[in-house]
Amino acid sequence: MYSLLIHGRKSLLRGSMQKHVFSAFPRTFSSVSDGQKWRRNLPVVAYEGLTLKQAERLTRLVYSKQDAILILLRRHGFTDSQFGDMVVSYPPLFDLDARKSIAPKLKFLRSRGATSVELSEILPKIPKILGMEGTKTAGLYYHVFKYMTTADKSGNLAPSLPKGGMEGNVMRNVWALRELGVPQNLLLSLLTSDNKLVFGKRRRFEETVNKVVGKGLDPTKPKFVEALKVIYKMSDKTEEEEEKINIYKRLGFAVGDVWSLFKKFPRILGLSEKNISNSAETFLSLGFSRDEFKMMIKRHPPCIAYSAESVKKKADFLMKEMKWSLCPKMLSYSMEERILPRCNVIKALMSKGLIGSEFPSAATVLICTNENFLKKFVRKHEDKELVAELMALFTARGDLASCVKSMVAEEEEILELQAKVTSKENRK
Repeated sequence: MYSLLIHGRKSLLRGSMQKHVFSAFPRTFSSVSDGQKWRRNLPVVAYEGLTLKQAERLTRLVYSKQDAILILLRRHGFTDSQFGDMVVSYPPLFDLDARKSIAPKLKFLRSRGATSVELSEILPKIPKILGMEGTKTAGLYYHVFKYMTTADKSGNLAPSLPKGGMEGNVMRNVWALRELGVPQNLLLSLLTSDNKLVFGKRRRFEETVNKVVGKGLDPTKPKFVEALKVIYKMSDKTEEEEEKINIYKRLGFAVGDVWSLFKKFPRILGLSEKNISNSAETFLSLGFSRDEFKMMIKRHPPCIAYSAESVKKKADFLMKEMKWSLCPKMLSYSMEERILPRCNVIKALMSKGLIGSEFPSAATVLICTNENFLKKFVRKHEDKELVAELMALFTARGDLASCVKSMVAEEEEILELQAKVTSKENRK
């Protein structure tokens, strides 16, 4: 349960709650005793819909591992600010055990010659290393990153690469991508992904890179890296690419269309036949013709990867309740974070007779930025109570409060059971 809460697998800590947690994060403390004192006087995070006791409990659950990890990292030269950055870029850091998971990796890296300065410079860029299984794996990734960082500082574009072994193989592949112009941040994301492209043998790696380059993708853009992952994964199955193209041809796409879509959305060749067929069936069941389906995919390729449930839910609401024509871009918006809050504001204004009897256009309501939406529909009103009412609708996030309550209740139940088990064992 704690793992679920901290990882944010239900997007709970990715939104407003996460901001509350970090806003209450301690500025600094210089010793273990300071950390323990701070922990006894935790600032209680305000969670809408929770009692003070529940808020205190949830706050302590969130902070219980933070301070232990922070103290350990401070001993190795990290600042509180660096720790904050690491948590934001890699939330699962919360779920690691300072003593059993992080400490052994730091000790291993120090034994391999890494200094405190190097650790505090490199690990904040790739904190995922601390979550990898095994100290040797973490060490390999660390030294690849260190090599890249050192080369960047020296401006040496053609360093003497290690020969042989996995490290030498990875270095060679990474450097080949660097020379193509792939920026460091994309290389780091590629190295820490589950895709094994950078570990690939020379021939398979070069064939993959040459194919993607030949399709005209820009090496400086994230889509280039996504395309590499897709093609590399298919390259060990010689007929898979042709099979995927044939699936799209049966839906009415020309071969040129498929590669054009690939440039815009590389994952289109990574989808299974079932995913592709289900997408077509979903749009057809909503009343779209095959030509309209093709046009929607061409206009916004990612919509072919959306789940049937998500597409139907959004399409029904937008077309039936809001009376809008469906633009494929709308399907990319979050129902809870964007569509419902904005539409609820519009409905409230209509019920008060403030914007006429017909819904404004979808482009006016959904496609504009938050700032422009608020300026146009909320902040312009002089009635402060009305503005407050509209802002409450705009900032509402579905059943967040009830979700948090159930999570806290479940966590407390687990801890209660654990306490009973411990008590029985102690009596024995």
